[in-house]
Amino acid sequence: MNEFSVSAISPSNIAIVKYWGKHGNQLPNNPSISFTLSRCHTETQVFCKNNNSDNYKLHFLFEGKESPKFQEKIEKYLVENQQYFGFLRGLDLEIVSSNSFPHSSGIASSAASMSALVLCLLKIEKAVNQDVTPLDMQKASFLSRLASGSASRSVYPVMALWGATPSVSNSSDDYAVPLEDIVHPVFKTYHDSILIVSNKEKSVSSRVGHSLMNGHPLAESRYATARKNTERLLEVLKNGDLSEFIDIAEAEALQLHEMMATSTPPYKLVEPNTLNIIEAVRNYRQETKIPVCFTLDAGPNVHLLYPDADDARVKNFIKENLLQYCHDNQCIDDVVQNKTNL
Repeated sequence: MNEFSVSAISPSNIAIVKYWGKHGNQLPNNPSISFTLSRCHTETQVFCKNNNSDNYKLHFLFEGKESPKFQEKIEKYLVENQQYFGFLRGLDLEIVSSNSFPHSSGIASSAASMSALVLCLLKIEKAVNQDVTPLDMQKASFLSRLASGSASRSVYPVMALWGATPSVSNSSDDYAVPLEDIVHPVFKTYHDSILIVSNKEKSVSSRVGHSLMNGHPLAESRYATARKNTERLLEVLKNGDLSEFIDIAEAEALQLHEMMATSTPPYKLVEPNTLNIIEAVRNYRQETKIPVCFTLDAGPNVHLLYPDADDARVKNFIKENLLQYCHDNQCIDDVVQNKTNL
C-alpha cells in the first residue's frame, strides 16, 4: 500500500461538571461530564505515502493554509507519545483539517481537532496493519486525552464522563467513558445555543488557567464540590430532573470563573455582556418556567441549554432579547450528537 488516505469527523463538547486543574500527564484533578455536540466539529483528512525510510514526516494545513503553530503542537504530541505511534514510521503525512464553525467564533476547538486527529491516526494504524476490526474507542479516548484533556470526551455521542468516579465502575482518569445508555431521553434532545459575546483570543489560556489551580487556596474545596456534583448529575441524567440539572449546570459554570477570580494572580474572562445574558436568562426562566439554563466554558461566551420541546420559544427569546449582547449578533445553534460520526 504505497498511498492511501483516511478521514474523521469529531465534535466539540460542552462540560456540565467542569474539569479545571490537572496533574501528571494530562490527568484530571476532578471528574467531568459533558454533552457531545454535533454541528461544531472538526473534519480531518490525512493523505499517507510511503517514504522508504525509518522516519515519518508531516505537513499540516488548516482550511487550506499552513499553520506552523498547530503543526508544532502535533509534532510535539507525536514525539512525546511515540511509543503509541510506531506504525507511522516510513510515512509522509499530509494532514488537512477544517472546522464547521468560524475559527474566530470563540468556540474551543482543541477537543474536536485533537480527537479528529487521533481517530485518523488509529485508522492509519489499522490500514498499515490490515486490521478490519472496529476502532477501539477507549483507546481513542485515551490517546485524545494525551493531546487535550477535554478531547477524551468528544469520541462518544450524547454524553461522556472523564475521571474516576465511585458509582461508575469502568470510569478512569486515563480515558472517558460513554454515558449514552443511562441518559434520560429528554437530555438526548438538548440544544446548545452558543452566544458569542467575544471572538477575541482569551487573555489567559486554558493551559495557564489549569496551572494556576496548583496551590490555589480553594482548590481542594473545588475538587470536592466537582466530585459531589458529578454524582448528583449522574442521578439527574437517569431520572430527568431538569430543575436539579439547572442548579448543577449554573453553579458549576459560576464556580469555574470564581476559581479564576481567586487565583494568584487573579483574572477574569467573563465580560459585562456575559453577565447581562445570565441575568436575562434567569429572569426569563422565572417568568416562563421554561427550563433553559446557561453554562460557561473558560471564556466569555454563554451556552444556553434547553430541551427540544422549548426550541421555538427559546430561539425567539434569543432573537428578541439576547443577540444585542453578542458580537455581531452572532449565535451558533447546536444540538446534542446522538450517533457517532465514524
